[in-house]
Amino acid sequence: METTTNTCPCGSNVAYNECCLPLIKGDRLSLTAEELMRSRYSAYAMKEIRYLLSSLHPEHRKDFDEKTTRAWAESSEWHKLEIVKTIGGGSEDNEGKVEFVATYTDKGINREHHETSTFKKEAGTWYLVNGEVEQPKPVIRATPKTGRNDPCPCGSGIKFKKCCG
Repeated sequence: METTTNTCPCGSNVAYNECCLPLIKGDRLSLTAEELMRSRYSAYAMKEIRYLLSSLHPEHRKDFDEKTTRAWAESSEWHKLEIVKTIGGGSEDNEGKVEFVATYTDKGINREHHETSTFKKEAGTWYLVNGEVEQPKPVIRATPKTGRNDPCPCGSGIKFKKCCG
């Protein structure tokens, strides 16, 4: 089966050759920051490493490590892109932010990459400027954690470790 007729990895439910492939191949420019974000995710999934470099803002390309990026893209199985939030980045804007979660498997381990990326449009072309990894929010318990030697919360009168623990 030819990859260009499959559904686009970016999650748009449009064929890859009609969605992100024209951006990756340089046949057209991204209209929005989110569209660029989606095409970059598709580039990882389709191992289009040159596009990842060309869609990176020119001032930040010196830090791009093609070998490491290629190894990561090729060793990972890309599952899903979820756009959490977009701030600005429309066709009339020059800057925008896109918060996203990319789900993938790397070395047999399911992973999530949660990031907020900053984009800038110069001379009609959108570029990725940088990204900040979103840290997981701490779990706040409504009730104190039951200790191993505390009475079981089920009401049995037995220590938690011997009952439900």
